[in-house]
Amino acid sequence: MTALRNQSTDPRAVLRGGLPERYLTPEDLVTMFSLPSVETVYAWRRKRLGPPAIRIGKYLRYDPAAVHAWAQQQTDHDAA
Repeated sequence: MTALRNQSTDPRAVLRGGLPERYLTPEDLVTMFSLPSVETVYAWRRKRLGPPAIRIGKYLRYDPAAVHAWAQQQTDHDAA
């Protein structure tokens, strides 16, 4: 049955085209930006200061492209 599937009908192929391999966790952001704790990431979210997050069930996840864009925006803002 799986031999009958092709890329145009396989939903996994569609997802692979538009989603990152792995969404980042708040702990990943702590490591990436050398933050003091995960509470800093949660405070950013409450104050709408940090990168945009999505909620998957009870977990926060971050699109790596959105985090990169946010970091670039912060760099551009600091340079201005």
